[in-house]
Amino acid sequence: MSAVYTTDEYGRPFIIVREQDKKARTTGIEATKAHIMAAKTVANIVRTSLGPRGLDKILISPDGDITISNDGATIMSQMAIENQIGKLLVELSKSQDDEIGDGTTGIVVLAGALLEQAEELLDRGIHPIRISDGFEQACKIAVAHLDKVSDVIPWSKDNTSDLFKCAKTSLGSKIVNKCHDQFAQIAVDAILAVADLKRKDVDFELIKMEGKVGGELADTALVRGVIIDKDFSHPQMPKEIKDAKIAILTCPFEPPKPKTKHKLDITSVKEFEELQRYERDTFEKMVKQVKDCGANIVACQWGFDDEANSLLLQHQLPAIRWVGGPEIELLAIATNGRIVPRFEDLSFAKLGSAGTIREVTYGTTNENMIVVEDCANSKAVTVLVRGGNKMIVDEAKRSLHDAMCVVRNLITDNRVVYGGAAAEISCSVAVERAADQVSNIEQYAMRSFA
Repeated sequence: MSAVYTTDEYGRPFIIVREQDKKARTTGIEATKAHIMAAKTVANIVRTSLGPRGLDKILISPDGDITISNDGATIMSQMAIENQIGKLLVELSKSQDDEIGDGTTGIVVLAGALLEQAEELLDRGIHPIRISDGFEQACKIAVAHLDKVSDVIPWSKDNTSDLFKCAKTSLGSKIVNKCHDQFAQIAVDAILAVADLKRKDVDFELIKMEGKVGGELADTALVRGVIIDKDFSHPQMPKEIKDAKIAILTCPFEPPKPKTKHKLDITSVKEFEELQRYERDTFEKMVKQVKDCGANIVACQWGFDDEANSLLLQHQLPAIRWVGGPEIELLAIATNGRIVPRFEDLSFAKLGSAGTIREVTYGTTNENMIVVEDCANSKAVTVLVRGGNKMIVDEAKRSLHDAMCVVRNLITDNRVVYGGAAAEISCSVAVERAADQVSNIEQYAMRSFA
């Protein structure tokens, strides 16, 4: 009997539940096997999305958002895994995604397969420490063997066919494979545009991915410049500005307002008119400061009211408002401008410059975007991804990210091993050979690694 019925001194009934002392903890081999079981389950879920014939997974978040993906890292991070060992596998695929960018599915499947082999060794009564030692030795041999069999692929800025092939391999298992060549070319072009070939380094901050629902995947394009998902603040402003000088502001474009603590009492019409005049004068001063420093377009992080807007139009100063933080930074990097926090600090040296800034309309939905091209700093590029619905656009973005990572890795280290499981089999043979030289128990672990 695990519950006792009793009453307190006022006669109120309550039940005392005794601690469940029957619960036994699993220890030793049983515990290890339970963990292996959990890891194998996770690996089996991801296994079906591996390779060109792999299937995509539909993931539904607690809020009901739907993600369709076959990128291992995305699937793993969206799965709510309670088991601690399962969580380790999630971390594994995350670190693969951060470090290398692609191959996030394969690495989980590989870990699952190794654990499966380890389980068989445990059944034979080999101690876990011996197994892990054997695995480590085998891993060293395999890595050394890969170094031996790897091939260097030559590439240069003019001859990128090999980079293109590798990007294609990465995109083969993804949703975008019907515009295979185009996406691979975009990945190669984007990376080469921002790559620092002397240092063999690629800064991913400079590549921005903008997704726009509508159109089809084939409409995806690489823009050598910055795309801002906004339009000009007034519909009558010119839609295209040549030879632009941009003032990038983070201060609000409005007259100084009394803060919350103060009240402004206006008792007569005269005072109101004075206030209005003061506001207008302040605006004129602000617009004049911008014009005087030589700017012919303003990008502002904050909004401005209609009065300011019409004044800007009268002074023929096109403006973009509500430009977000990351976008403003990218705009500053691309145009070599400085972000100016106060009107007093404006000067010609702080302006960004671009060849053209134009407003582009997409589809029939009146969705406008501003494209900044021929920037002073040609390193910043934007990929505009189009697709039939949000899920396709998101998945195309992830696929492109993987392909770009592959190209980046080739730029930093241009050695490859051959695919189609050739490299894996050759490692397996090398490890088998080495295991024959080992006299102690670890040889079993090395054989199962192979």
